[in-house]
Amino acid sequence: MKLRELLKAVPVTAMTADPETEIRDVRYDSRAVQPGDLFVAVRGMQSDGHRFIGAALEKGAAAVLCEQPPEGEGPFAVTADSRLALALVSDAYFGHPSGELTMIGVTGTNGKTTSTILIKHLLEDCLGAKVGLVGTISNWIGDEELPTERTTPESYELQKLFRRMADAGCTHAVMEVSSHALCLDRVATVRFQAGLFTNLTQDHLDFHGTMEKYALAKARLFSQCDRGAVNADDAWHALMLEKAQCPMMTFSAKGAEADLRAEDVVLSASEVRFTAVAGGERAPVRLGIPGAFSVDNALTAMAAGRMLGIGLADCAASLARAKGVKGRVEVVPTDGDYTIVIDYAHTPDALEKVLRTMREVSDGRVVALFGCGGDRDPIKRPIMGAIAAREADYCVVTSDNPRTEDPDAIIADILKGMPADAPKTVIADRPAAIRWAIDHHRPGDVIVLAGKGHETYQEVDHVKRHMDEREIVAEHLEKKRNERNTP
Repeated sequence: MKLRELLKAVPVTAMTADPETEIRDVRYDSRAVQPGDLFVAVRGMQSDGHRFIGAALEKGAAAVLCEQPPEGEGPFAVTADSRLALALVSDAYFGHPSGELTMIGVTGTNGKTTSTILIKHLLEDCLGAKVGLVGTISNWIGDEELPTERTTPESYELQKLFRRMADAGCTHAVMEVSSHALCLDRVATVRFQAGLFTNLTQDHLDFHGTMEKYALAKARLFSQCDRGAVNADDAWHALMLEKAQCPMMTFSAKGAEADLRAEDVVLSASEVRFTAVAGGERAPVRLGIPGAFSVDNALTAMAAGRMLGIGLADCAASLARAKGVKGRVEVVPTDGDYTIVIDYAHTPDALEKVLRTMREVSDGRVVALFGCGGDRDPIKRPIMGAIAAREADYCVVTSDNPRTEDPDAIIADILKGMPADAPKTVIADRPAAIRWAIDHHRPGDVIVLAGKGHETYQEVDHVKRHMDEREIVAEHLEKKRNERNTP
């Protein structure tokens, strides 16, 4: 593809590169540059791509797209915002693939993963569509699962994924759209036919600074949607409606006035049931994922279905056929009179919700085993400690993904929010903590392993070490069985 074709939508202020130059590929990591590539120098959180322009040119970059003219010789094009330019160039390079798909975006602090998976199920079940999914747990092209590194990939990888989806025959794509992706222009070229907002609770304040800035980042989704829907039960929904630049609808699980709402909610240890009401229509809903938040997630999926022309009754019938989500209130088999649940809850709100949900179904104690991630918002650590101490009967404070921080220092931050006399045990080694919790259970207990969810690793000093909580539980239970059966 010629350079001029790639730069067609990019506002270029200065240029020495020949617009007729044939470009082999687009790169924003100088280490990956090959002869004939266009190198886009992006200013990142930890490094500035402009520092590596020389290295990219030495590797044979055919041209450089940057925010300031590089020192020395070299073909370049200058633009005011190279991160936005990367999105525009990537979109052009892959042939504007999102325009070939019906795009559905879901943003919010909690509930994005389950909601997107339920939406994918609805579209496949009700429309017979082949659906792609971009999510926290994994990416999907129809029935093919792909690994993922972060909620929303960088714009180049995202457009590459959309191209794969479109070429594979997908007609729809459902995305978890993070606030980072919106602020960093990773989805700048994507037009969503439907956008949805789940909720906003404290998270990522190390990046955004304040809750209002965090909310405004989320609200950007509704400036690039054809239609939108927001959770009327969330305190920030009014701001979403105010900032929206498209027709909007509302949904509610808690009795608020809304276009779609849940009535007669019944919760059990295995499912949720309610009546969905929209205008004069009513439909009974059953979803086999326990917890009050499952009502919110079901309504989010139904709102998406409604915006895409699926009837209320069809949405309801389809949800009854939906399955649970790995790492979201996932019940792990035990051989005793107690329950172990794995959940991704890693924010204050999510931890509070899962513990309250387990309180509703527990015949014994609720035991919270949790930690907090390193190199992430430290403000929430004592808050999560306070929530766990309040909502659980017993806490096992341990490590999550310490990354480059000292696990003991993270735990010390958590303990600052917990009363000194709160029933608790501190074991920094997470597998050892899980084994301890199993060994000290009581009849009827629900042990909540919070924070890791679908993850099968623990990140320490930039290394992802294999650690699957399901395996830890199964191996320890097998060991205990062998010990009991040994004379």
